[in-house]
Amino acid sequence: MDGHEIKKKPAYTPQQARLKAENYCAYQERSQQEVRDRLYAWGLHKSDVETIIADLIADNFLNEERFARNYASGKFKLKGWGRQKIKQGLQLKAVSRPLIALAINSLDEAAYRMALQELLRKKANSLTEHNPYKRKHQLLRYAQGKGYEGDLILEILSDNEL
Repeated sequence: MDGHEIKKKPAYTPQQARLKAENYCAYQERSQQEVRDRLYAWGLHKSDVETIIADLIADNFLNEERFARNYASGKFKLKGWGRQKIKQGLQLKAVSRPLIALAINSLDEAAYRMALQELLRKKANSLTEHNPYKRKHQLLRYAQGKGYEGDLILEILSDNEL
């Protein structure tokens, strides 16, 4: 042993992995892909992984719709993300298109518009640019970076003097 050996993670039996996966899902909502990746990292084989996933779904530890809705709500309320960025995040978690649409549509439209308006107001107050066209462009790019839709941003910018 020369101190440079890589420590191998212990492989779990399917029963041990299932208990660990239950705790993992109970701690916070998870996507099926997150759990699947974790099970493979624990050294399980495909058949065991899919059996455990099916059991977790049957026992309601894993619910992709619940995950998608919570993800969308949390990223919007806590991080101020727009629909585009939330959609991208859910796609990275391998959530199906219909569930992504459901999650996106579950966001309250009035709260969404108000959040965008507030985001733009705060950013506008921090800008030093005085040229109205450049200001508008800076605000548009900023809000798009947060995941908001261009047409909605422009609509709010044209309705408000920022």
